[in-house]
Amino acid sequence: MYTKKNIIVYIYKNMKESNELIKKAEQYIAGGVVSLNRKVTPHIVFERGEGSKLYDDQGNSFIDYHAAFAPHLLGHNYEPVNRAVAKAMKESWSLFGSGTNHWEQELSELLCTTIESLDQVQITNTGSEATAHAIRVSRAYTGRDHIVLMLGGYNGWHNEVARAVMPSLEQVGERRVKDEYPFIPLSAGIPESTKRKIHIINFNDLESLEAMLKKYPIACVLTEPALQNIGVVHPQTDYLNQMIKLCEAYGTICIFDEVKTGFRTGIQGYQGLEGLKPHLSVFGKAIANGYPLGVIGGKKEIMELFYTNDIAKRVLIAGTYNAHPFNTAAAIATIKILKNENVYEHLEQMGSYLKKGLLDLFKEFGIQVSIARNGSASCVYFMDHLPVDLHDILENNDIAFDRTFRTELIHQGIYQIPIPCKQASISYAHTQKDLDLTLEATRNFLKNI
Repeated sequence: MYTKKNIIVYIYKNMKESNELIKKAEQYIAGGVVSLNRKVTPHIVFERGEGSKLYDDQGNSFIDYHAAFAPHLLGHNYEPVNRAVAKAMKESWSLFGSGTNHWEQELSELLCTTIESLDQVQITNTGSEATAHAIRVSRAYTGRDHIVLMLGGYNGWHNEVARAVMPSLEQVGERRVKDEYPFIPLSAGIPESTKRKIHIINFNDLESLEAMLKKYPIACVLTEPALQNIGVVHPQTDYLNQMIKLCEAYGTICIFDEVKTGFRTGIQGYQGLEGLKPHLSVFGKAIANGYPLGVIGGKKEIMELFYTNDIAKRVLIAGTYNAHPFNTAAAIATIKILKNENVYEHLEQMGSYLKKGLLDLFKEFGIQVSIARNGSASCVYFMDHLPVDLHDILENNDIAFDRTFRTELIHQGIYQIPIPCKQASISYAHTQKDLDLTLEATRNFLKNI
């Protein structure tokens, strides 16, 4: 039985040795962990990942629904992807830093022939780099400086987008319609002049979007097509289509940030699900199944600013490690697997099975929940309806219970990062046995609260 007392004993016995490593890390790493959004409690030192499982330095195994913030769509160390990378190494693919090569050409062609909105692409190392380039090229194309972002969205770490992903209700205040929310910085060091050019509105709010487009010279509207950094918040019917139309009416670039939704939703991203063509799109994470690679792409007349002869309009895009051959090999292999195997059928079956099982369990124990799902991504909200935006979540979701639910399942070997409203990610490697064990752990938790 997992009482709170037993859980404390579990942490002590199984985390003691790891804590020594954590102390050493804190001595040499600023903050004790590389990428501070990984710093969570309980502290677990993971050593390896295979398929749907994670293994820590104490020999404990966990069924993984975190997937390193969602890249591992096929599972950890998926052998066909690793083989492609090993083959690239064996064949002496290298980082030449001069000219083009056949693998970056192949990846670019795969992307442009798979996703209808992509006339041309550029390849980066991360999604954050891709969104930074998307903003810069939008400003160059429109001759404007201001941008619109969504409350509860995450689009990277750079100054223009580094607002708090999940601020408190006290910070955001009352719901704002035909108006904007304050820029609540995610980081120190952001100039006030930058903040003044960023306008934060609610997702699914076309009235506020049009108000911003009328009031300011907006270069671009940057949004996840479904918010997947606060769980899974779906766009309402025709919202994305109307967003694109509004942007076109006001001469603004519409950018879909598909770093999380891309490839998890489907081979053509969320835009493919709705049959839409944003002006620019960015991709990352699942595109290379855990290898670092990002993409920016879209309309040729915008993308050509990266290589125009007009120096006054030319937009710099550079990076020593852009399209690193091993990462590119991983992306090519991943996309080919997604196009040619029954990955999405399996993910849909597993996602549907887990959602139904969880809904049945919470109903049995009389706990009100709503479960939002976008293919292999899902989130349990402890509220009586599916959220339409972050403000809805802040007003209605039981954040404390959410954290308790995640934390106590970890001690039964089910790993979701213990941060409320973060999506659960199923991989191609997950089996029905994994899901049944997850449901069993959930039952154990519900019996003992």
